[in-house]
Parts: sequence; structure tokens; C-alpha cells
Amino acid sequence: MYQRIFVPVDDSATSALALAEACKLAQEVGAAVRLVHVVDLAQFGWGGAEFLDAAELQDSIKKAGEQVLAACRSKVEAQGIKPDSAILESWGDRIASVIVEDANKWGADLLVMGTHGLGGLMHLLMGSVAEGVLKQADVPVLLVRNPDAD
Repeated sequence: MYQRIFVPVDDSATSALALAEACKLAQEVGAAVRLVHVVDLAQFGWGGAEFLDAAELQDSIKKAGEQVLAACRSKVEAQGIKPDSAILESWGDRIASVIVEDANKWGADLLVMGTHGLGGLMHLLMGSVAEGVLKQADVPVLLVRNPDAD
């Protein structure tokens, strides 16, 4: 059975549902849990410093990510689980690749994540982190969909 459950999180309701499922499963099987939040900093590395201080903006994004991660960590700890957690930085990499690489390094045997279930034009424009993870992961991926997000 699963012993190392890897959970990418953000501040969406869909992510919260996936986190709840991961906690239920972890409690049932006594698995370790790793929470990660990915911040994409590449979009702020351009030379528009006359308008915004890119380093300051990147710092703000990291701090916001740390707040998201801390809130998720508190939810997991309230369930009696002591999670490992990390902020992952993406510098133009595909976020799915960053997630899968960290999951592999940690030795995850299951990834649990939310999916927004976008289709059609929205999927074409935005892509899908969940789809990228599914294509790249060497371990099972449990996708949790939010029925209210349709």
C-alpha cells in the first residue's frame, strides 16, 4: 500500500478537496505526506525594473506561497499528520515537471492533486498541470475534481 503521498497544493477549493482526500488516505494506511507549493518566478525576471522591482515582486510571490503552504500544513497537522513541506521554484520550467521531479526525489509512491477539469478553449489556452503530471509521473496519480468548479 502507499507509504509516501505527495500533494501539490495551492489556495483553491479544488486543491483543498485533494488535500482532504490525501489526509484520509494517509490516516488509513499510516503514510508519510509531503506538501509542495510551486511558485513560478520566471515571469518576473524580465527587465521591466523601471516599473517594478522584479526581485521584490519575486520575494512577495514566495511569501504568498509560504502562507499557502503554512495554511495547508496546519490543516494536515490538525488531522494528526506531521507533513514534510517545501516551496518549489519554477524558472520557466513546466510546473508539472517541477512537481514530478521533486516527487521522484522524495520517493513518492502516490501523487494526489486537484484538477480543475477545464476543457475546450480554456484547456488549450491554459494547459493543465494535472495532465502534465499524469503524462510524466512514474507512480499512480489520484486526481480530485471539484464538482462545484464546473
